[in-house]
Amino acid sequence: MKPAFKLGVTGGIGSGKTSVCRVFDVLRVPVFSADREAREIMENDNGIIRRLNSIAGKDLYINGSLDRTELATIIFNDRTRLEKVNLLVHPAVFDHFRKWTLEQTAPYVIMEAAILFESGASKFVDRIATVVAPVEQRVERVIQRNKLSREQVMERMKNQTDDETRIKLSDYIISNSENDMIIPAILKIHDDILTFINTQS
Repeated sequence: MKPAFKLGVTGGIGSGKTSVCRVFDVLRVPVFSADREAREIMENDNGIIRRLNSIAGKDLYINGSLDRTELATIIFNDRTRLEKVNLLVHPAVFDHFRKWTLEQTAPYVIMEAAILFESGASKFVDRIATVVAPVEQRVERVIQRNKLSREQVMERMKNQTDDETRIKLSDYIISNSENDMIIPAILKIHDDILTFINTQS
C-alpha cells in the first residue's frame, strides 16, 4: 500500500493551529499532533526521562510527572540545553509519526507541529500549510490559554521561526485573525490536495 500523502500544519504559538486541525478532523483527515506526542514520550519513555534529567542536571519528575514549567525555564534560557532536548525528543516523535502514518487509511494525513521547520519535521511531509495571525492577537490568546505573562509569551515567540520565513517555505497560508473565516481556506486546501492525489493514482 502506498503511504498516505502528508500535509504539515504549522504556525507560531497562539496562531490557532489546533482550531485549524479541528476542521480537518471534521473532514475526516487524521491529525498527528507532534507536540502532544512529544509530551507523551517525555512522560512515559524511561530512557528519555533519564536523559532529560541528565540534560537538566536535576530531577524534573519529583511529583511523578514532568515539571513542564521547570523544563521550559531551563531550556528557553539556555540554547545548548534546548538543542540537546530537541535532539533527544524529535527523532522519537518522527519515528512514531512514520509508524502512525502506515496505520492510516485516509487519502492524506496531517502532522501538526509548532516547530515543523526548526525540528526538521518539514522533511517528512509533502506540503506545508502555515497558520498566521497578528502578533497582538496571538499574545492575548496564549496569555488567556496558558496563564503566562506577556514577557513569557514574547520569550517563546523569540525561540520560534518568524512568520515571514514560514510563509516563504509553505505551500498554503491560512489567516486566522479575529476577522478571518478559516473554514473556506481549509476547504480549498482539502480540495486541492484531493485533486492532486487523484491525478497521481
